[in-house]
Amino acid sequence: MAAAALLDPDEPAPVLLENEAGSSVFFLTCDHAGRAFPRRLGSLGLPEQETRRHIAWDIGIGAVGRELSRRLDAAVILQTYSRLVIDCNRDPNVPSSIPEISELTEIPGNRGLGEAARSARADAIFHPYHNAIASALDRRAAAGRTSALAALHSFTPVFKGVSRPWHVAVLFNRDPRLAHALAELLRAEGGLMVGENEPYRVTDLTDYTVPVHGERRGLPHVEIEIRQDLITELAGQMEWAQRLARLLPAAYTQFLRR
Repeated sequence: MAAAALLDPDEPAPVLLENEAGSSVFFLTCDHAGRAFPRRLGSLGLPEQETRRHIAWDIGIGAVGRELSRRLDAAVILQTYSRLVIDCNRDPNVPSSIPEISELTEIPGNRGLGEAARSARADAIFHPYHNAIASALDRRAAAGRTSALAALHSFTPVFKGVSRPWHVAVLFNRDPRLAHALAELLRAEGGLMVGENEPYRVTDLTDYTVPVHGERRGLPHVEIEIRQDLITELAGQMEWAQRLARLLPAAYTQFLRR
């Protein structure tokens, strides 16, 4: 399948960049905001209920990102296709970027893909998304604007039968400064169990957005994970957007002092 043929002209664009002219230093990304499937791939052989689970997208995070963008007056970029088609927070050369099994669920439409089929997905979805991030950050730099990257994600309260106690987590790799500052402020809120590199951590093999657009550019950065049951409904989405709109600027101020 040729890359150009994967998405028809009337299908959703793979990337949405909103409020690019926003005044905030923060640049927000939502790698797993959407759960669309290209028409030509169907639902990858999955029943409808499976396409609504976490294996397909980060439940609630797109709404949090948009509301946080509004409250901070920050640019936000959202990826619209399911991570099961291609994971936009993985290097396309890593096998798990197009998983044949996710958690305990087999993905029939991803079995035995050849190089051409994998490249078609990367060219149609992955590269446009990350090219849009890179171009937007380049425009900010050319305009003399400072940028701090906040990569937004959500995680399941239970994974393979094991409960996850954290309400929210901050993730980092080589530079923990902004993440540590935000973690301190989240703990000071009271009543929150805050993880640092729990239940995931950022690495070059398991992540792409922070290593490429944050670390390589030398930008202040943090990956934020919110537990999904807290942001499934509108009230929780608004609560977390409001909280992060208060704490992210304060964390950035602390970062500048470190």
